[in-house]
Amino acid sequence: MAIQFHNPEGASAIADTAYELSLTLDSESTARIGLLANGFPDSEEFLTLIEASLLKHCPGLDIRRYNKGNASVPASSELLSSISADCEGLVTAYGH
Repeated sequence: MAIQFHNPEGASAIADTAYELSLTLDSESTARIGLLANGFPDSEEFLTLIEASLLKHCPGLDIRRYNKGNASVPASSELLSSISADCEGLVTAYGH
């Protein structure tokens, strides 16, 4: 018997909406990218892997790390202002 893999993604009744904000990166990019952990266990470790992958493909990136510290509350306006002022792009993540 062969192993079969199934995509668990279901159909959505909501139409896709194009995301207007973007940042195109290539191997020559020198953008400043923020990585925001939300405070769940392993969120920082996961972002460490994301950082390594980004730097493998775009070694000139300037990576900034942030952690909102508590997964049960929104990021503070001060933290969001700091990220907006410091970074051209942001990757957010949560752990499990």
